[in-house]
Amino acid sequence: MTQMSQAEKREFLAGQHVGVLSIAQRGRGPLTVPVWYDYTPGGDLWFLTGPNSRKGRLLEVGVRVSLCAQTETAPYKYVSVEGPITSITPSDREREGRPMARRYLGAKMGDQYTDSSAADDSVTVRMKPERWLAVDYSKA
Repeated sequence: MTQMSQAEKREFLAGQHVGVLSIAQRGRGPLTVPVWYDYTPGGDLWFLTGPNSRKGRLLEVGVRVSLCAQTETAPYKYVSVEGPITSITPSDREREGRPMARRYLGAKMGDQYTDSSAADDSVTVRMKPERWLAVDYSKA
């Protein structure tokens, strides 16, 4: 059995993984791109993006997206969530940008990244995970 309990899925998704975000595009395959994200079990998943980036232009409240997070080494695990975008708001460099950069790069490099980036031009996108798929091959 390789299934995860709901608590295990939430705990895994809350871990530090680069997510792979998929957004439908009219007349094309879905846009699938890596993103830094954050998630607290039971809450919304969120990430930052430029409002004029390709993904930023495809996103709006109500659009359904998918995000997959996975391990990179065996035994492999992944969690994939799908749900609607619940809000898109201007991001705050100190409240969202710096903590996100520190999450993925550590304090020193995260601060360097934040201080040299165009984080003031970003938006915070929140998604409500509604459908979950997961596998934990360490249980096989």
